[in-house]
Amino acid sequence: MTGALDDQSIRKLADRLEYLRRMEEKKEQILSSIEQQGKLTDELRQALEDAETQQALEDISRPFRPKRRTRASQAREKGLEPLANAMLLQSNPVTEQDAAAFVSEEKGVANAEEALQGALDILAEYFSDDASLRQEMRKLFEQEGILCAKAAKEEASVYEMYYDYAEPIKKIPSHRVLALDRGEKEGYLSVKLTLREEQAPLALLCRRIVRKNSPTASWLTKAAEDSLQRLLLPSLQREIRNYLTEQACEQAMMVFRENLRQLLMIPPIKGKVVLAVDPAYRTGCKLAVIDETGSVLQTGVMYATPPRNETEKSEKLLLDWIRKYHVTLISIGNGTASRETERFVAEVLKKEGSGIPYVITNEAGASVYSASALGAAEFPDYDVSLRSAVSIGRRVQDPLAELVKIDPKAIGVGQYQHDMDQKRLGETLGGVVEDCVNTVGVELNTASAALLGYVAGISSAVAKNILAYREANGKFTSRKELLQVPKLGAKTFEQCAGFLRIADGSEPLDATAVHPESYQAARAVLEACGYTAEDLRTNAAGKLKKRLQDPKKTAQDLGIGLPTLEDILSELEKPGRDPREDAPAPILSSEVLEIEDLKEGMVLRGTVRNVTDFGVFVDIGVHQDGLVHISKITDRYIKHPLDAVKLGEIVTVKVLQVDVAKKRIALSMRDV
Repeated sequence: MTGALDDQSIRKLADRLEYLRRMEEKKEQILSSIEQQGKLTDELRQALEDAETQQALEDISRPFRPKRRTRASQAREKGLEPLANAMLLQSNPVTEQDAAAFVSEEKGVANAEEALQGALDILAEYFSDDASLRQEMRKLFEQEGILCAKAAKEEASVYEMYYDYAEPIKKIPSHRVLALDRGEKEGYLSVKLTLREEQAPLALLCRRIVRKNSPTASWLTKAAEDSLQRLLLPSLQREIRNYLTEQACEQAMMVFRENLRQLLMIPPIKGKVVLAVDPAYRTGCKLAVIDETGSVLQTGVMYATPPRNETEKSEKLLLDWIRKYHVTLISIGNGTASRETERFVAEVLKKEGSGIPYVITNEAGASVYSASALGAAEFPDYDVSLRSAVSIGRRVQDPLAELVKIDPKAIGVGQYQHDMDQKRLGETLGGVVEDCVNTVGVELNTASAALLGYVAGISSAVAKNILAYREANGKFTSRKELLQVPKLGAKTFEQCAGFLRIADGSEPLDATAVHPESYQAARAVLEACGYTAEDLRTNAAGKLKKRLQDPKKTAQDLGIGLPTLEDILSELEKPGRDPREDAPAPILSSEVLEIEDLKEGMVLRGTVRNVTDFGVFVDIGVHQDGLVHISKITDRYIKHPLDAVKLGEIVTVKVLQVDVAKKRIALSMRDV
């Protein structure tokens, strides 16, 4: 039905559909409002029907929107609209004598001067509300607009680079827009939108409204000046700055979305007994030993870091646990005291001589999970800090299964996420998690409620019902058994079944991504190639694509589409395949543990921890991540850092500059 579009393309279509639906609702509201005012003409109706953007709708409907009492509305109440129309008509001069005819004590017009001012107020508002004029003025700003910033208070801050700053809005990157917005919000910056030529708006407006040799040119010019300064320019400046912010937020959301996708799809390190370490100073390093299935075997605390420095006790505890539980991997969180802990662990492993590898794990969001209701429900008897250690260990074994327990906004792999529309951000990131979960698939008999809740069609209530059913009846033996779960009907089953796996069930196809509605076709494909469904248990059904002589004809004979057939073939060749790639090798210890240890020209290995519009942040073994500016990522031209690197990637970098006071590290991935 989708022509084999991927999930990201379908989500874009869904977003566009939602936008168009909102447009239609807005049109109906505007048409109804104008009709009630008795001002709806056929021409106006057509203009509204033809509007293709929210902005066009706003412009057209602007004159008909209910307004608080303005200078223009008060002038109309005083009967001064005919005088304004006479000026706009430009047939005859308008003099003070003409205006004197509108003087009325009853209506509150004391003299001719007041009458003329009232007429000018009406014209100023008329010009400001003119849709086509606003569109032209908007284009002028888009082409010639400049965003300027000055220091609002002269003191050191992270916004110092913007204390005397100007950049054309058609060139300004989105991350700078958000930085300026935040600096202004925090009171460090005064930000203003200006034009290259200050007189350009007035010239444009006069060209539009003042005829050649107009007898009322002076009045119209005066009204135009007032309209620009008091109404039109302030309104457009707000509007354009809001638009710039919206666009910047959309771009930032895109970066956040891609970063989150890459983080969630980091390959799991399976089959390892993990000793997880959540580093700290005063409260000690929390430890958790987790077996291959994710079950917690032991928890505890060691004080290997300052101020207590109980290195001997900590070494004994670490070695005892490694031997007792046959630990095969150590996972160290990258937060506070990470480097001191890493150095200690590296020395202990060196003494042990067992060659156990260790990995530095991004612990973003672990504390959020620890303090959450979900964390408390999962480990009610554990201290908050011990839950964090468990999370650090499990996210190495299966990053996706563990990270879904954390609000995506708390994972912190974006830029300026706190400045965005939190509802929209939540929906966007929730969609990414859902896509990743559905791409990888979920083992029905081991999945948590949090993981099941992201499977297409399964609500949090149904996820809890699945767990309750599993606890009451034991493991699921087939996908069909899901239909016995309360509130999981045929429609929900149709949506979710293809994303759920049962590794050792009664139906071999239940361990694959093949949907139950395609089982008949899958068996026919296997039979045509000389296999049965039972061969899937031993991965015996290989090279199916090569055995089919005519895939198009096979698809027609089976009554399925070619994309469906191709998906079935790919899945049957590698049943239950995890689409995540092999894990990168863990980065082992470095002599560099503090920012003071860094020297210009050093070449180091590091892990990409965050990707932004302007560059990537790389963990090189000190407390602060270093920044590789977009211009220093590669020799070739790239539009965005995501074109060259991805989150979790291990890269080689050179130290360009170190600012110890500001804790900033400039790195390069070029010439290394």
